[in-house]
Amino acid sequence: MNISIQNKLSELLALPPELTQVSAIGSGHINSTWLLTSIDKQFIVQKLNTEVFKNPAQLVSNAKLIEQHLNAKQLQNNYPLEIIKHIATQNDEHLIKIDNAYYRVLNYISDSYSEDVVKNTQQSEQAAYAFGVFAHALQDFNAQQLHTVIPDFHNLAMRFEQLDTAITNNVVNRVKHCADEIEYCLTQQHLITELSLVAKHIPLRVCHNDTKINNMLFCNTTHKAKAVIDLDTCMAGFWLYDFGDMVRTFCSPEAEDSTNLHNVVIRKDIFSAIVKGYVTPLKSSMSILEQESLLLGAKIMPLMLSVRFLTDYLNNDVYFKVAHAEHNLERAQNQLALYKNILSNEEWMHACLVDEQILDTKKPVS
Repeated sequence: MNISIQNKLSELLALPPELTQVSAIGSGHINSTWLLTSIDKQFIVQKLNTEVFKNPAQLVSNAKLIEQHLNAKQLQNNYPLEIIKHIATQNDEHLIKIDNAYYRVLNYISDSYSEDVVKNTQQSEQAAYAFGVFAHALQDFNAQQLHTVIPDFHNLAMRFEQLDTAITNNVVNRVKHCADEIEYCLTQQHLITELSLVAKHIPLRVCHNDTKINNMLFCNTTHKAKAVIDLDTCMAGFWLYDFGDMVRTFCSPEAEDSTNLHNVVIRKDIFSAIVKGYVTPLKSSMSILEQESLLLGAKIMPLMLSVRFLTDYLNNDVYFKVAHAEHNLERAQNQLALYKNILSNEEWMHACLVDEQILDTKKPVS
């Protein structure tokens, strides 16, 4: 952040510019984030990526609606986590435009830390539980109030259509380098039908849509989950997406671009911890079908990412940042290895999801 923008933000927040400092914070790949400090006050400042979020006003509107709902829950003692809140400028603005860029200011949650990799089952269960508490608090929120800030974000059918187009165009002649991966992905399109059938019988929910471990803040003292952060992709969807992305990002001991494919497997203790953590606050609100649909989410998310990585590889790496020419192909291979391992463990994973000791309250499908 340059000094002129820093000074402008300070003025808008009624802070003395000469006593204000900023430092980069976080590991997000979309928005740029800083910690703004002035005397005894601290704030989070974000520059919104308008290439990804075409309408930043809609993003802020969504986040503020959710913030208001969670505030009301907290006043009723029905939401134990801390809440990310927007800070208004002196002009009562929550979206700030400076030099054709958009910024927002959020409260800073002190005495907290984040992780980029799940270290143990306790951390996994804590994070999953907090995401479940977040979902439960929003179950009576009309998800259709939310703007669709990224259209077709989890549209599996569209992702396969994009892959088909990339195969046909073959702009940099890469199809020959990933023919096996393409062929396998195309055989898995039955998940599109499975999802469409399930979607007819489960409710539309508010989904976080980015349930990675680094979107959870933990308490420095107790090491328990303290706050769910990064609500930018909150949109209407199905809980199976959030569960599936936790499985995708928590369970493998390898990074998503690791080429150590034999080690890209579901860690059963981590999966069990996710199930226990996420389902516990939601079990009284889910039908049997919705409980079982979580496993479908665990399959859909790594497959969808595989398809997206392959598509970007064929399109000459125009979406995801890459470190080398084969980076997206390696990511696709990694996610396919995880997907195949999930299929090989599907029976056990289903049993874990419907374990009566975990899901001791069941409701019939309406």
